[in-house]
Amino acid sequence: MLARAKVYLVGAGPGDPDLLTVKALRLLQLADVIFYDRLVSAEILALANPRATLIDSGKELGQQQETQERIYAGLLAEAHSGRVILRLKSGDPMIFGRGGEELAFLASHGIAAEVVPGVSSALAAPGLAGVPLTYRGVAASFAVVAGHRQSVAELDWSVYGAIDTLVILMGVEFRDVIAGSLVRAGRPGDQPVLFISNASTGNEVQVESTLGAVARGVTRVAAPAVMVIGEVVRLRRESGVAAMVGAAV
Repeated sequence: MLARAKVYLVGAGPGDPDLLTVKALRLLQLADVIFYDRLVSAEILALANPRATLIDSGKELGQQQETQERIYAGLLAEAHSGRVILRLKSGDPMIFGRGGEELAFLASHGIAAEVVPGVSSALAAPGLAGVPLTYRGVAASFAVVAGHRQSVAELDWSVYGAIDTLVILMGVEFRDVIAGSLVRAGRPGDQPVLFISNASTGNEVQVESTLGAVARGVTRVAAPAVMVIGEVVRLRRESGVAAMVGAAV
């Protein structure tokens, strides 16, 4: 008889191993097979069961769908082995991590799955940088938006013109287009923008700019980075956390 299949969709957080949930760490140490994404840090992988099989499932530009099909095939191949299987994703698996799609795929093949939430960089990166996404009298709303090619082409950016704080993930490549679209949607060109690269790791860099400067293409940023837009960015100076600014434009 085949063992009951089960896959854990686990969030690895923004990169710092100390930001793993207790459950994520326990499953890492129990796992027999780990399908891990490109942005999962080496320090987190070092905490895995030393006998586990680690399978690099990172997606390269232009090969996302092909890699996703390989992930599906791998999960199916392992699912009835009776071993503990982890699908390890950076941040939270259900926030721009295709966790919902993988959950549906597993369900369609009769494979049980359990989601283990992780700390999303959308929340962690601003917080660690001293930027509150909401603040009484400054910001009562925030939105998290995907900034990759498809979103830039398809989103109605005017919808986000009036939201107090915006957090853009995967938006470094098209940051000038995003910023220009938001300025045209009514956001002021002098509104502050903060890019946080490699948040929570020893390689973290913060770059502060303005929407207008980003739109003009003069703000240099290294990917991956979280893009935070709004008046709350000014508050980080008051918090005393603005010590790692890479550049200001």
